[in-house]
Amino acid sequence: MKVFLKILIFLLPLHFLTAQHSFIKNYGGKFVDESGQEMFFRGMGLGGWLVPEGYMLHVPGYGSPSDIRNKITDLIGETDTETFYREYEKNYVTRGDIGILARMGFNLIRLPFHYNKLSPQNQPGVYLESGFAQLDSLIEWARDNQMYVVLDMHCAPGGQNSGNISDSDGTARLWTEEANRTHTIAIWKEIASRYANEKVVMGYDLINEPVLPSGHSTTELRALYIAISQAIREADVNHVIIVEGNIYATDFSDLTPPWDSNMAYSFHKYWSTTDQASIQSYLDIRNTWKFPLWMGESGENSNPWFAQTIQLLENNNVSWTWWTHKKISTITSPYSARINAQYQVLLDYWNNGGSKPSAMFAKAALFQMAEDLKTSKCTYLPDVVSAMFDPAFQVSPKPFASNQVPGVIPAVHYDNGSESIAYADNDYIKTRWDADQPWNRGYTYRNDGVDIESSADGEGFEYSVGWTNSGEWLNYTMNVQQSGMYTLCLRASAPSAGGRVTVRLDGASVISGADIPGTGGWYNWQDIELGEFEMSSGTHSIRLEIMTAGFNFNALKFTNTSDTGGTEVPLREYRLSQNYPNPFNPATFLKVNVPAGEAFSLEIFDLRGRLIRTLHPLGLTSESEFKWDGRDERGVLLPGGVYFCRLQVGSDTSNGHRDYRKMTLIR
Repeated sequence: MKVFLKILIFLLPLHFLTAQHSFIKNYGGKFVDESGQEMFFRGMGLGGWLVPEGYMLHVPGYGSPSDIRNKITDLIGETDTETFYREYEKNYVTRGDIGILARMGFNLIRLPFHYNKLSPQNQPGVYLESGFAQLDSLIEWARDNQMYVVLDMHCAPGGQNSGNISDSDGTARLWTEEANRTHTIAIWKEIASRYANEKVVMGYDLINEPVLPSGHSTTELRALYIAISQAIREADVNHVIIVEGNIYATDFSDLTPPWDSNMAYSFHKYWSTTDQASIQSYLDIRNTWKFPLWMGESGENSNPWFAQTIQLLENNNVSWTWWTHKKISTITSPYSARINAQYQVLLDYWNNGGSKPSAMFAKAALFQMAEDLKTSKCTYLPDVVSAMFDPAFQVSPKPFASNQVPGVIPAVHYDNGSESIAYADNDYIKTRWDADQPWNRGYTYRNDGVDIESSADGEGFEYSVGWTNSGEWLNYTMNVQQSGMYTLCLRASAPSAGGRVTVRLDGASVISGADIPGTGGWYNWQDIELGEFEMSSGTHSIRLEIMTAGFNFNALKFTNTSDTGGTEVPLREYRLSQNYPNPFNPATFLKVNVPAGEAFSLEIFDLRGRLIRTLHPLGLTSESEFKWDGRDERGVLLPGGVYFCRLQVGSDTSNGHRDYRKMTLIR
């Protein structure tokens, strides 16, 4: 029950907002509401929704929204492409998604939009109600969840920089063609006229990440910002006008002094150090001119970098917004959508050419991709959210999973926490935009500095720790169910001998300098006995320290030899997989692995620890899959929320085996 309560507390928002929204204003360099109360914003950007980007969808090539659409149209035609995008956008962000973000701790949404969602290309004065309806829906979802919205023109007419992210053709034509600037001004005036009295809207982010081409100066950026501001103020005197600096929101030359009394300066922070010097020039603007700062976009880095950057910003009272809530096959966002096998065929075709997939095949692949973007079908990455909101992340380790001993602990189930807290790794953050600094060389499963990859181990766990270096270590919190002498085996692989490890139990060395022999290859897995030591029942900490590198490892296997005479525990003896999808609606699936012939039960509990449902069959097979449809024993649909699944093997005593998985039901 204590575990349930701790998780419930963590799920509660870390901020509190009044039930009524308020126009946000600048007061002496701070965001305040209409009563003068200071407001601090922790936001999430909805990148990929109305502005698809190639890296988010794994689409190769230029990767601009237009380039992606052209590739899809080439495969399935214009009519089916229109239908695909409707499904894609319907599934990518929903009312439920906004509720989830609010419960995580966010109180603001930054909505990136393409100008052509609101006004067709080369048609100033013509506006698309379908696009404004999408903005309206997002605003209503935010209102229902006590969140604010920033409207962000992510792609301006002609492209505000030469990159794919602005949907340019390689030239930043916003600056080279006057008609594009005129169109931009007109769109913002229309937006202001529609949302002038909308208190859910915190402000207008005028142009995302401008980069002026050679021959154009930042005085032109200032002039356009002033022209847009004047057009907005003709219709709207209520909202904050947010301006980003040149060179991807980093250079604010010629953007001071401010020209409007209700402005804010927005910088973006990527691939840089996390010290005070990295943001001091922006703080100087706030201190000199007494206008608020907003860190409008950051992310795409490791969990330690996330935690350090957010701490830096909050220590300096700078509101922030992260990028982004969901991508395909990612470890850096709260949610990751899968790549289905058919979609991978399309990606391979776009990458390598060859035979063109049929329209029927491509349509099925793309519509399945859109279906898989539903949050209920995505994988939730709790380590990412923990790095952003858990105050203990940089202070003390917490269990990542229920590691039961005797039994097997997957190598990747080391504790949750920052580098030097839960683990030590030589390369764990990216601090340079101009250099390759991988923090997780496998870029899979978790977003820490630990290098994780697929194990290709048919008898072990799906993921393993690799690229080991001397001096690195991992910490595992475990629940020892039986006191006694334990043998520890490491499931490892190594092309040659030479690796060595030390094992510490609660800080004290219990195995010193154990050798890892060669196994004949990086993926030739063997169980290697490291040594024996005594443990009492209860919660303990095991630290695996790498003295000499040169091996991968997949799992730590603990066998109680006191009563069994040294009988080994098979590597995959007891296993309850994480349910998939998670979160889910209407149903989710779990896989159970137990020794053949041994009875077990699978039970669902709510947050109060009440038994909701027992899943059947109890089973006498080594591996079974179970489905839960979100109903109780009577068949009654349960409300959305957090539930727990418990695997119970053997008797319901200390001699049995238990494992838990947290599941989120969305209604």
